[in-house]
Amino acid sequence: MDNELVDISTSLKLQFGYGVGHILNDVCASLWFTYLLVFFHLVLEFSSSQSGNLMLIGQVVDAIATPFVGYHSDHTNNIFSVKYGRRKLWHLFGTACTLASFPFIFSSCIGCSMTHKWAQMFYFASFIIIFQIGWAAVQISHLSLIPELTDDDHTRTHLTAVRYGFTVFSNLFVYVTTWVVLHITGECDKQQVGPADAWKFRHIVYIVLSLGILATIIFHLTVRERSTNRRPEQLINYDNNSESRGNGTHCEFLRKPHLYQIAGIYMSTRLVVNVSQVLIPLYLHRTLGLAARALAIVPLAMYLGSLGAAGVQRLAPRSCSRKLNYLCGCACALAGFVWIHMPSDDIYKTYFIYLVAVLIGFGGAVMLVTSLSLTADLVGSRTEASAFVYGLMSFTDKLACGVAIALIQVYADGSGVTYYRDVLSWVCGGSAISGLVLTLLLPKLDSGSSSLIEHSSINSQDRSTSTPADVL
Repeated sequence: MDNELVDISTSLKLQFGYGVGHILNDVCASLWFTYLLVFFHLVLEFSSSQSGNLMLIGQVVDAIATPFVGYHSDHTNNIFSVKYGRRKLWHLFGTACTLASFPFIFSSCIGCSMTHKWAQMFYFASFIIIFQIGWAAVQISHLSLIPELTDDDHTRTHLTAVRYGFTVFSNLFVYVTTWVVLHITGECDKQQVGPADAWKFRHIVYIVLSLGILATIIFHLTVRERSTNRRPEQLINYDNNSESRGNGTHCEFLRKPHLYQIAGIYMSTRLVVNVSQVLIPLYLHRTLGLAARALAIVPLAMYLGSLGAAGVQRLAPRSCSRKLNYLCGCACALAGFVWIHMPSDDIYKTYFIYLVAVLIGFGGAVMLVTSLSLTADLVGSRTEASAFVYGLMSFTDKLACGVAIALIQVYADGSGVTYYRDVLSWVCGGSAISGLVLTLLLPKLDSGSSSLIEHSSINSQDRSTSTPADVL
């Protein structure tokens, strides 16, 4: 594997090893997006705006750290990166930061639980900053491995679907664990989340982090990056040449209008997925008045829909274009958001809410896998800038989600019971439409074009036989 690409389609060990490499990030992200506002607002009793500001801090740090990590990941060339792999080296660094900080975020302020909430915010913000830097390092290093492991468009889509399949599994594990803990420890069927549930969230964090640690160990043992086979004395010249090529490639990407269009698609898609994931529990608690266990079961139904989407993407024929995939996913998600905006009755709260969750989960997953595939198409064979491109995509995603959630929470205090219902419908629905419009406006390119996304199956079928030169 040193200088040649492994046939990923036949290497089940590599597929599994790569897929589990993001589980630690996934379980942390699931808790972060689904239960951070619930934990700080309903358990620690911070105000809605304070809770939103903490999430904004994390998203801004993540947005800044992501392109920084992406740039330096592309330019990491030393003895350790040659022997171990530059992407895996950053992955290891990010894992250490995550494990050192995340348990403190979902725990009461140690030694300061009785102080003013604004003082406690500095305590939690410090751990949030460390966690988001580590999360960004793991995410970018893991994503940027895809173009390095294969040059085939269809295989990249398959590897992205495998990755997302394990993401769905991670979220399912988090929600099942949450449901089991809340079900076993619940005093009655109608009990809602409150300050007495702090220890429950702490135990949930310990359980899911144990899975993440095990998965990370498997990833580092089974996935090997291609070695550059350079002796230590060759690294200085290689660093200079690599930096020159890398900087030129980065500038080339920044001059391409397709970069910003695909970034807009990715940002819109992430707004749909992340904002709905954050607000669904508050919608269940405040608008529908459901019990604590519903805060685990309904998100679980969302990710069952996502799991189905991952399977559909895996089995989708090569003739299925990116635009058609995104259109189908957007239609399902919009159906769920329109249903949420309609009046709710007891039948809806008891049965139909799960169907709505499945629609949103399925549609969001299809949209997300497609947007990630578009990003891989954009990178093509220019793997020396892959982390930089993924970093820019995540920058738009994290910043937009953080600002959106913070603004939503500012107006949540003192609002009516239908507030989160209306926000889910209009903000997430509008974002889905925005992503669809940007996707449909992607130009249909001629085969003779020199554009970055020439043979990327955005408008036509995947071309598994295209060479790296064809992609660019």
